[in-house]
Formats: sequence, structure tokens, C-alpha cells
Amino acid sequence: MKSTRRSFVIQSALFGAALVGARTVVAAAPTAMVAETDAQATALGYKADASKVDKAKFPKYTAEQKCAGCALYQGKAGEKAGGCALFPGKQVSAAGWCSAWAKKA
Repeated sequence: MKSTRRSFVIQSALFGAALVGARTVVAAAPTAMVAETDAQATALGYKADASKVDKAKFPKYTAEQKCAGCALYQGKAGEKAGGCALFPGKQVSAAGWCSAWAKKA
């Protein structure tokens, strides 16, 4: 009986560790794109193409401001899309923009 209990405990620990590892990988690699119609995206004025930003509604917007140059953008240089701290688990367009844009250091 001891060996069965021991193997159960070991297998349970390994299974738990595997789940934690899988969640970390999934959380680190967002795959779904943020829709402009998403409630938070709409509230922030997110546009996947920064050239389509309503300049009357967002007068502080300038053409140089794109997600790729934002401090919140988590994608790598040259990628078409990447994660954003404002949209956990989703990607934004590198050429996009939202009102939370902050110049990357």
C-alpha cells in the first residue's frame, strides 16, 4: 500500500508542475488579436491601423505614435503584432494605437 500512495503523491506533484508550466507558456504567448469592438479597446480608442485614429476625438495623437513604440507593447522589434499590458492574453497590431500610448524609453 505504501508504494501506491507514494506513486500517487509523486504523480500528483508532477501533474501539478506540468499544469503550472503549461499556464506560464500560454500566458507568455498571446495569440488572439484584440478586436477594435472589444469594450476596453473601444474605451481606449484602439485602432489596429493608427492612421485611422479619429484626430478630432484624440487631438494628442501624432502619426509617429504606434503600438510598437509604446512602453506597454510587449512584442519584439519587427513583429507585426505583440502583447500589450492593457490587453492580457491578446495581441495588438504593431501599427496600432490607443489613448494610453506612452513613449517607450
